[in-house]
This record gives sequence, structure tokens and C-alpha cells, in this order.
Amino acid sequence: MRERHLDQASGLRLLKQSPPVRVIAVTSGKGGVGKTSVSVNLAVAMALSGKHVMLLDGDLGLANVDVMLGLQPICNLAHVLAGECSLEDTLLEGPGGVMVVPASSGKQHMAELSPMQHAGLVQAFSELTRPLDTLIVDTAAGIANSVITFSQASQEVIVVITADPTSMTDAYALIKVLNRDQGIHRMQVLVNMAANPAEVREIYENLRRVAEKFLDVTLSLMGSVPQDEWMKRAVRRQRSVVDAYPNSPAAKAFVDLAKKADRWIMPQGPRGNLEFFVERLMQPAAGLSA
Repeated sequence: MRERHLDQASGLRLLKQSPPVRVIAVTSGKGGVGKTSVSVNLAVAMALSGKHVMLLDGDLGLANVDVMLGLQPICNLAHVLAGECSLEDTLLEGPGGVMVVPASSGKQHMAELSPMQHAGLVQAFSELTRPLDTLIVDTAAGIANSVITFSQASQEVIVVITADPTSMTDAYALIKVLNRDQGIHRMQVLVNMAANPAEVREIYENLRRVAEKFLDVTLSLMGSVPQDEWMKRAVRRQRSVVDAYPNSPAAKAFVDLAKKADRWIMPQGPRGNLEFFVERLMQPAAGLSA
């Protein structure tokens, strides 16, 4: 018992010394827009730049981050919720040193967790004490409870869209829910599989005009990833395009996007009650008052 108390005390001391973690939710209104590819490649690009990056597969019932990276998890978030292992036990090392938290696939109960269970997963990350600069959360598509909770618990939300009209319609529906129901007033837009810069600007402006007319939200264009055959080849090889084909147009786009995300201003404290690594966000303020 004394050893466990010592371990907990040591962990708390490490947390006090840990800087805030940048948490980015990558989401979309519909599937098929390349959201997971964006999450994976953005994480790898950040890691290759020297950052300590963790990638959470937030599509709890239809997980595929591990498949995209050719990883073979022994345990995942379903085992964590069942009390069979710790969150630390699930971690896998991906390209560039990315730490991957795998979820389960084909487990209906994982897709139907309660808001309280989702909140418990968010809070579980506070137990991790390893060095970490950025957490990227690859959410499910749509407006399921997990998408809402993980987006609300992140500092930045990236909405991935394509030129497909249904992608635009569903993205607006997602933005409306996050804004009206969760009070998220600022989101980033990333146009994936873009044909050219003119198309990117047109797609973004159409979404921005409608959203800012009817909602209390500010959308910013994070950037775009071009349609690229090298991306398809990387997916077939179960590798990130940033790692497999670093000179490809898509890989270069992800490197630029990673640099842009790294320049986003870190919050000066928690925004609400439910956030990933909320204790680390509170540490600077605590340090100033000490």
C-alpha cells in the first residue's frame, strides 16, 4: 500500500512539472473524406519535427488507425474500460515515435458508450506522465456522443471536408451541433483531396458564409491536402504518406499543416470542466501563485 501511495505521489510531481498538451480533434460530418488519413499523417509530420505526439483512435467501435499504420495491438480501449489493462498498456509506437492509443473494431457496445463513460476516458489521460506535446484525437464521423465529447474536450477542432456536396452538408450539421449545443465558437477547416487552390477557396468560402450567417462561429481555413496518387499507395502499404513518400505533394502539405498547427496559441487555462490533460493546463497558473 505504501508503495502505491509513493507511485501516485511521484506521478503527481511529474504532472506538476509537465507543460500543457496541445489537444486537436480531427473530425468530419460524414465518412469517406479521409479524416483518419489526415489524423495519422498530421501526427507523423509533427513527430518527425521533433514533437512528442500521441494519436488517439476516437472511433471507438470502428477503429482503424492501427490498421492504417500496420500495427498489431495486444490490448485497446475496450480492455481499458473492462478493467483488463491500463491506458499506458495500450500504447503502441508508430512512425516517427508517434504513440498510438488503439480502439476496438466491431464492438457495438464501444460505439454506444454513455457520456459519462466518454468523460471517464478523457479523464484517464490525466494519469499518463510520459513527455507529451500534442494529442491528436481521430474522432468518428458524424454527430455521435463520442464525437461531441472528444471535440468538446479538445482545444482545437479540425473539420475535414471535400468537394462532395454531402460532405459540405454534413460538415455544416456537425458544426451547428458543436456550436449551438457545446458552445464551441472557433473551428479550423481542412479541405482534403483538393483539385486545385481555387477549388479549396470556393469550398471553404461556401461553408464559411453559411456557418457564419446562421451560427455564432468563426471558421478558419487551416489549409488543404491535394488529390495525390502517392497517398493511395501509402494506404495500401499501411504506412503514412509522410513517412513512406516524404517528397510527395500530400506529404509536403501535411508538413506545412503541422507547422501551422504548432503556431496556434496555447490556451492560458482550462475552458471548461471536461478537457484532456486539464491538470497540465492548470499548472502554469498554480506555479504563478505559488
